[in-house]
Amino acid sequence: MRHLVQGRKLGMNSSHRWAMFRNMATSLVDSERIITTLPKAKEIRCFADYVIGLGKKNSLAARRQLLSFLKSRESVEKVFSVLAPRFQARNGGYTRMLKLGWRHGDSAPMALIEYLPEVKKEQAQKKKSKKE
Repeated sequence: MRHLVQGRKLGMNSSHRWAMFRNMATSLVDSERIITTLPKAKEIRCFADYVIGLGKKNSLAARRQLLSFLKSRESVEKVFSVLAPRFQARNGGYTRMLKLGWRHGDSAPMALIEYLPEVKKEQAQKKKSKKE
């Protein structure tokens, strides 16, 4: 039974998997969108939310935690200066995942995962007025 077992093994050992997640999270922060296989994209969502959550805390401890997880200082600076202020009013759901079809070589399902763009204040007010 698989009770309380979370995550996918993705055919690799744990150290390889953690290194891959760290690299993918760094790439996602740098370029704000990456194309990968669907199971990897589903797994990287929680790491992307973790990175933004630490960025929103904006403390020295959060900065050190993020430095220990991401691969580059430039990525950490981008999280604290660009990404975290973008999602300050949002409580979760910072990423979007789009299915792209199948890869030609091995028919693996592919997906694009990206951080959501900044919502302008006028668009947010229009959405609120439509709901009311």
